[in-house]
Amino acid sequence: MSRQSGEWRVRGLRGATTSQNSVAAITAAVDELLDALEANNSLDPSEIVSVTFSVTSDLDAIFPAAVARRRPGWDEVPLLDVQQMQVVGSLQFCIRVLIHLNTPLPQNALHHVYLRHAAKLRPDLALLS
Repeated sequence: MSRQSGEWRVRGLRGATTSQNSVAAITAAVDELLDALEANNSLDPSEIVSVTFSVTSDLDAIFPAAVARRRPGWDEVPLLDVQQMQVVGSLQFCIRVLIHLNTPLPQNALHHVYLRHAAKLRPDLALLS
């Protein structure tokens, strides 16, 4: 993206997926989610302001940020893990992400990604595979 193409602003990019509670499963789910977000939004880690991951209380095998930090260029991105608020009847085994990034794109040009059972959260934004 060229800085001359428009006025740059901080935007929010969302995504979510589900996983079993193991290091291998969470690692695969986070990588799949971030791969999809990168592929659908031409993300450049140097333009990412910060990333917050939230997980439901049933996922505790590994921090999603630890998985993200292994990605090329992500080692200097500020990353944070938090526990998702518990609401009766809400989706279990869920990993959510909010990426704040600098971009010349308007908010409505970003492609949010909801995978696996998390597609139920936002069927209008789910990727069909």
